[in-house]
Amino acid sequence: MSVQSFAKSSLLPMDPVVRKLTESDFLRLLLFFFRGSSDVDLTTLINSSRLLLKFSRESCDLVCLFSGDEYSKMRAVADYRVERYVYCCLQAVHHNRDLFEHQSVSANMPLMVLLDVLSLLLSHELPWCGRVVHFLTLKKGFSLFRDILLVRKDQMRIPGTLPDESSLEHVIYLVSSQIGLSPSIFAQIDPRWSFSTQILSIPFLWKKFPYLKKVFQNAAVRKYYLNQMALYLNSRTDVLPVNTPHELPGYACLLGNLLEASGIILSAAKCDSDLAIEFTVIITHLLGALPSAMVAEKEVLDQVEDALTVDEEYVEAEISADLKRQITSSIDSRFLQNLVNALFGATTGTNNQSSDMSAKEVSAVGAVCSFLHVAFTVLPLEQVMTGLAYRTELVHVLWSFIKRCHGKDAWPTFSDVITTFPSETPGWLIPLAIFCPVYKHILMIVDNEELYEQEKPLPLNDICYLVAILKEVLWQLLWVVPVNASSLQKPLVSGQINIFSVDVVNEKVVVAASELMTQLRDWNSRRPFASAADFNACQATDDSFIAQAIMTGNSRALDILKRAPFLVPFNSRVKLFTSQLLAARQRNADQFMFSRNQFRIRRDRIFEDAFNQLSHLSEKDLRGLIRIVFINELGVEEAGVDGGGIFKDFMENVIREAFDIQYGLFKETADHLLYPNPGSALVREQHLQFFHFLGTLLGKAMFEGILVDLPFALFFLSKLKQKHNYLNDLPSLDPELYRHLLFLKHYQGNISELELYFVIVNNEYGEQKEEELIPGGRNKQVTNENVIMFIHLVANHRLNFQIRQQSLHFLRGFQQLIKKEWIEMFSEDEIQLLISGSLEVLDVDDLRANTQYAGGYHPDHECILAFWEVLKSFSLEHKKKFLKFVTGCSRGPLLGFKHLEPKLCIRRSAASTATEEDLNRLPTSATCMNLLKLPPYKSKEQMRTKLMYAINAEAGFDLS
Repeated sequence: MSVQSFAKSSLLPMDPVVRKLTESDFLRLLLFFFRGSSDVDLTTLINSSRLLLKFSRESCDLVCLFSGDEYSKMRAVADYRVERYVYCCLQAVHHNRDLFEHQSVSANMPLMVLLDVLSLLLSHELPWCGRVVHFLTLKKGFSLFRDILLVRKDQMRIPGTLPDESSLEHVIYLVSSQIGLSPSIFAQIDPRWSFSTQILSIPFLWKKFPYLKKVFQNAAVRKYYLNQMALYLNSRTDVLPVNTPHELPGYACLLGNLLEASGIILSAAKCDSDLAIEFTVIITHLLGALPSAMVAEKEVLDQVEDALTVDEEYVEAEISADLKRQITSSIDSRFLQNLVNALFGATTGTNNQSSDMSAKEVSAVGAVCSFLHVAFTVLPLEQVMTGLAYRTELVHVLWSFIKRCHGKDAWPTFSDVITTFPSETPGWLIPLAIFCPVYKHILMIVDNEELYEQEKPLPLNDICYLVAILKEVLWQLLWVVPVNASSLQKPLVSGQINIFSVDVVNEKVVVAASELMTQLRDWNSRRPFASAADFNACQATDDSFIAQAIMTGNSRALDILKRAPFLVPFNSRVKLFTSQLLAARQRNADQFMFSRNQFRIRRDRIFEDAFNQLSHLSEKDLRGLIRIVFINELGVEEAGVDGGGIFKDFMENVIREAFDIQYGLFKETADHLLYPNPGSALVREQHLQFFHFLGTLLGKAMFEGILVDLPFALFFLSKLKQKHNYLNDLPSLDPELYRHLLFLKHYQGNISELELYFVIVNNEYGEQKEEELIPGGRNKQVTNENVIMFIHLVANHRLNFQIRQQSLHFLRGFQQLIKKEWIEMFSEDEIQLLISGSLEVLDVDDLRANTQYAGGYHPDHECILAFWEVLKSFSLEHKKKFLKFVTGCSRGPLLGFKHLEPKLCIRRSAASTATEEDLNRLPTSATCMNLLKLPPYKSKEQMRTKLMYAINAEAGFDLS
């Protein structure tokens, strides 16, 4: 009897049909001859399935239906019947899956009847469930499910087992969860046809079928699939489907779906640290498979761009923009918080005082560091850093680990548990590669009270310990085992950089540790918690180190000075800077021996004439000799030949006038520190050209070794290093705004009630202008979730954005004479010392040892002896005033008065036949020549009185 003829005779009342199913050949023939491509066979299967569903509703004894009265005796036959029936239903749905696109979904839809029968027969309560699912997996059932799911482009839902859960979702859930509940039965199943490879790699799976996520709610099922994925990823076997669109690669889709399900997988109540480690290893493998700059911005790899080059012929794979968004949006602050909590459990948020590291802790540290190492490379860095810094306790966890390992001088080998890193990777390298950039990010938003008073995020004593560790690390990486740049010249497979190579990780640690040390040194300069010498490497403190840089051009020494200059004492760096300036001046003197530029400058129009005549000079001319002829108010040339003294006088006067706040190009902070006027365009039409020229003037003064009394704000000096300013730089500019931002940062209530928006009001010369901090900022309200971003943006606007154009043009002028690599050896407060000299106690003995005499004076002249005694008795403030009176600057040269150019000269200002009136005159000075004209006073009291009057009157040539 054929299947078709039997089907016609089988439409009988229920009991006879049951007997036919169990006693006749109907079921055997149906299952044997069934073809999914046959419409008649499909109709027969659907009619039979409707009868099954009806019988189930009325009898609920499905076992009896397929096996008769004794399942134990008929088990093999019954299981076979169910296996074949289930497979026929799946084949039928698969073959006719296109109908899902063209028919409206309802419970009576023929294919939905088949799905309902599958749900019925695959119930976990039925005795054959495990064997039937095993049969389906052997028949590559998940591959069929994948094809069906890919056709169903909409969320076609009918009432199912759960509210809004589709029958198809429920069937796949039953199959996939049964595998996890009986893992031993499925141990030999080919992973290419598993749930994790076929279903989890479907693009945007949860968006279309959200209820499939419940597969991961069962701990045993979750563990099985994560174990399976870890095994095939570790084996480097390519098991994912290959017939996928190039913009939707399977590994990226699998990653996106796993990340979106991480809330369930990493549930703190259900996820142990072993499972969290396995999950982290899996997503690390998948994330590492992404092209290096596919998701992140190009700048992410800028840290290593000098050492790493990418094959020009390599074209990065382009991944769907929606898939990029799925991946990046999933790795948010909540995900990072769940990940850290799951990995470290009870140790999170506490100080782990135990000196012993368990194998589980080592694995957890290795896993999170491996994942973040990849994430920092391929994801938007700001998003990941912000989540780690403000929503997790990762810094405390890693610091506790680093401190204990360093204290015991015993670092674990992570390659034993994390296969992504080579076996030769030092144990200290991996945690520091993550700790340094995350802690650095935290320090950008930490305020003074948090760091110094509350000692957050780390105690000050621990910061000192950290400085000591970072010194060791940087010296090791830059001097002992410098990065082998030649090994980084060519990318590895497919044009991508091997981001796990030791040299690449070394390079990233050098960058991150150096930036962190620079930041800690800046904090220390504001309010010391360590001595300046604590930042110096003991190996770099002797003169031989700097001699290697100056005399032999030792590449390692130069690399340290370029990348970690704080390891070298300040005075040593000043010696190098001075030698660089001297060498540059000598080269220009040799090149332009017989040429010089001479300019006529009106004293009463000094800045205007200087700008009009000098601003057009080329860089070469600026480095050469410049001679000045002054024109007095009567239009007559002043007498004298410029041997350098008149030029120094010109520089002092033009700088004094140009940087005067009355001129409108610069403003003063409350501490009388100079910074560019944000409203300079309202004052001077050519303001940007003026800023370029002022940068040139300051560069020329430093190039010639002329100290100038210009106290700059540190947030402006940072622009000479092309550095960004952050919240902790704001108090010097606007302490009131800083207090308001701290109020917001620590506000405990609902910030949205304050009615703040992402805008800021600028007020320059009475003109108020509202500016958006971000596009659409007028309509974006400040909330508890985005307040940190708001604080960052406000600080950035005031410290960086408002003065960006002025600072940029000033920098361009400055760099015409002072090379970028020269100035980058110094911090902002050290640059101020280079500009204006030392603020240390003025060493009178050093000045005396480097002073010359003229006009009849000599070192043992009684008037000179009295002069030095009087000067030595002055207070520091009056000593500084004397120095300014004679040299034009209140600070001495950084390396002592032997570097004062020209040397201080004391000349007798009265002849031996001088009258009493001549001897009663005040001393005068010529700052252009560092010359003091001193009458031969008869007593120390008269000497003291006259000197005090002269230096406090701040007069020079014309006071007598």
